[in-house]
Amino acid sequence: MRRSFAVLAGVLLTGASVLPASAAGPAGDQGFTIKDPRITESSGLAASRLHPGVYWTHNDSDDGPYLYAVDSATGRTVARITLRGIGSPRDVEAISIGPHNEIYVGDIGDNFGGRWPYVWIYRLPEPERLTDQTVTATQYVVKYENGPRDAESLLVHPKTGRVYIIDKHEDGGHLYEGPATLSTSGANVFKPVAAVDLWATDAAFSPDGGQLAVRGYFGGIRYDWNGGRIKREGSLEVPLQGQGESVSYSADGTKLMYGSEGADSAVRAEDAPGRPGGKSPSASGTSGAFADDGGSSGLRTGVVVVAVGVAALFGLRWLRRR
Repeated sequence: MRRSFAVLAGVLLTGASVLPASAAGPAGDQGFTIKDPRITESSGLAASRLHPGVYWTHNDSDDGPYLYAVDSATGRTVARITLRGIGSPRDVEAISIGPHNEIYVGDIGDNFGGRWPYVWIYRLPEPERLTDQTVTATQYVVKYENGPRDAESLLVHPKTGRVYIIDKHEDGGHLYEGPATLSTSGANVFKPVAAVDLWATDAAFSPDGGQLAVRGYFGGIRYDWNGGRIKREGSLEVPLQGQGESVSYSADGTKLMYGSEGADSAVRAEDAPGRPGGKSPSASGTSGAFADDGGSSGLRTGVVVVAVGVAALFGLRWLRRR
């Protein structure tokens, strides 16, 4: 959530580099701008399966127990949901939709790198009618097997309903697997099951559950889910954004939608690899303007130049602090 060396470089580059728009595809999934002035720190994104063309998002902090349903055809909010039955949200960083149209919200951010002994997940049914309303949510306590950590990626497998978290670390993180069924009795312990070679800010399953897309500030990685034994397939095209915080597959799986923080923030659409019209990774494992082979190694020359300039002005060590 907080600004970093990579993000500062991205802010300087935004506006100087204009990436080509995605090819035409399903209506409503060509990218859009979030126009609600209440949404200033969009930190998660999830495509509704119940309401075609609608994407759920939320602010990451200092807002309240709210979710916003945004119509991608207009960029306007069509419903604000108030969560009832939970405590005061602390740092909401991710949103995902599981089986049976249930929304999962990850209050999993920890800008202090392990200050919170536990974090929370909220689960609620997706409303059948998109109107401003209050919905009762179930709250789950989450702990990690190897101690507290910062995380911004929560994802629910669309077939099994199992919940996963990817922690956020500049040198790469891990995929954490939750219990087969979350429990409201005691803490749900998430265990590391695989390394993820990226400073992850969000992740999403494809609608069929076969692919895992993980994004960072300047790149992304596509994994084959492989029954949970993830296998790296290549890099993702991630558009340059001031602070790239979110990713979601479109409901039909043909697009990857990339969001960022800020007022009037844009959600960019890119063709999903492996789909009709999608771009496959090259032999070197990179594709597109800002593909990332993991961590900081995926930065392109232009980014490096700006990063060096920023480091010279402000000091690299200071900038790398959250």
